[in-house]
Parts: sequence; structure tokens; C-alpha cells
Amino acid sequence: MRNKSVDARHHRLIYLLSVAQRRLQRWMAARPENAVTPAQAGLLFILGRQDGVLIGEAGAALDLGPAGISGLVDRSEAAKLIERRADREDGRAWRIFLTPKGRTALAQAKAGAAGVNAALTDGFTAAEIDIVARWLTSIQDKFPRASETRHTDE
Repeated sequence: MRNKSVDARHHRLIYLLSVAQRRLQRWMAARPENAVTPAQAGLLFILGRQDGVLIGEAGAALDLGPAGISGLVDRSEAAKLIERRADREDGRAWRIFLTPKGRTALAQAKAGAAGVNAALTDGFTAAEIDIVARWLTSIQDKFPRASETRHTDE
């Protein structure tokens, strides 16, 4: 179902989405109670669900390329939130694990995320939030990573 109404063209969705993302990231990063950056929190959430993931798997889950996830892992390891271990089956691959400090930071990040999610949804019905979530999720399908697109000229 396509929205062909004239009003839909005047919402400036690209601009609004971009500004909202930047403003939220900056606000979260500036909170004194946040022990980690939003990117580090994302990595901790992944490891909280499955400790010991391959670095590439974590990058894919966070929609980061090799350079982005490598830098994030380096910074998180330097902060003693995670540790890197060689994969037992493939010596070229690395797995990442939460440290005790990382587990503490994860618990704090979960509490912080609950507060941010409450603020984000304040004033909206559950049905409205379901629509927003569906719309945001649809963006991932409509605009896949470059590595997920097919080249018809090959």
C-alpha cells in the first residue's frame, strides 16, 4: 500500500529522521549517568543476548562495516567493557565477550534505555508506536546495506 497523498510529500521525512537521530544520539551521549556511548551500549546489548559472538556478527547486527565494528571493539576493549578471544575453530576469527565491568555497564544501559524509550513513546498510543516501529523497520527492507543489494549487470 503506497501513500500517494500530497501531504505525505511535505513532511520532510529524510530531514526529520536525520535530525531526530542526531539529536537523540547527542542527548544520550551527554547524559552523565551513561557510562558508555550509545554505540558501546548497542554492542553490550548484543553480547547480553549472546556472549561470545564473532566480531563480524556484531557488526552486522549493529549495521556497521568492518572498519566501524573494529573501532568500536577497540574502544570498548580499551574501556575494559569487553574482551577479544580467538575463535577456537578459526584462528583468524575473533569472538568478543563481556567483562564484569561490561556486565555492570550493560545493566546501567538497560535502565537508561528503558527511560529513553518511555520518553520517546510519551504522548503516543501503543497503536501509534506500533506504526512508527513498523515504518522504521520497513526502511531496512527498502534500503538494504550495499552488500545486500544485487547487481543486475553481473
